Amino acid sequence: MTDYYQEDLAFIHDVGYSEFARTAAPGILDIFARYKIHDGLVVDLGCGSGLWAEQLIKRGFDVVGIDISEAMIQLARRRAPQAEFRVASLFQASIPPCRAVTSLGECISYLFDTGNDGHSLTQLFRRIYAQLAPGGVFIFDVMVPGELGRATTARSFAEGDDWMTVIEKQEDRKQQTLTRRITTFRKIGDLYRRSDEVHRVRLFDAKAMAAELRRLGFRVRTTHRYGSYGLHKARVAFIARKPA
Repeated sequence: MTDYYQEDLAFIHDVGYSEFARTAAPGILDIFARYKIHDGLVVDLGCGSGLWAEQLIKRGFDVVGIDISEAMIQLARRRAPQAEFRVASLFQASIPPCRAVTSLGECISYLFDTGNDGHSLTQLFRRIYAQLAPGGVFIFDVMVPGELGRATTARSFAEGDDWMTVIEKQEDRKQQTLTRRITTFRKIGDLYRRSDEVHRVRLFDAKAMAAELRRLGFRVRTTHRYGSYGLHKARVAFIARKPA
């Protein structure tokens, strides 16, 4: 369906970048508990390899996970077979009635879908509001300008036992976008296989986004952490509640 998060990058993301989902989970579950959400259906938009879905299933929730990457969905189905997973764009997917919606790891920022614009984002927010039960919550995070500080480009790498990634980032302040050029090397047999992907993300104005959510009826607060887990630089999380 898409050229993003194909087999090798999906595998590397699952084994090498799982800290976020696992360490953020207790803080998000605390938010659920604060609003008396202890069971029922959670819809996870941009569910990835099912790390967060797995945590929800363990605590008795039902889960529908949606992701545009077929490779990610294959991993998720193996990790959390009790959940339902669908390959779809989060901007086009049907959202069932639910107690909570989550979208973690700046999924809403990704420009994988050509339909990701201001209008489609507002329509997504409307659909989520309509399908949430009274008192339900929508928890998500996005990227904002400033990850690279005064620089406009940066390069980093990471490695594991049988993989390595090299990432070059470029921030376009005029267009309010960040481009990641990702090269992966994954060991297959005795050799390493190289793959390349280019990801573009939107950089949002957090105050404007909060205002739009409030206009649609949500009660909103923003944060830079999920419990004890602090978000990376230039990320903002939103806790948007539908009034009871």
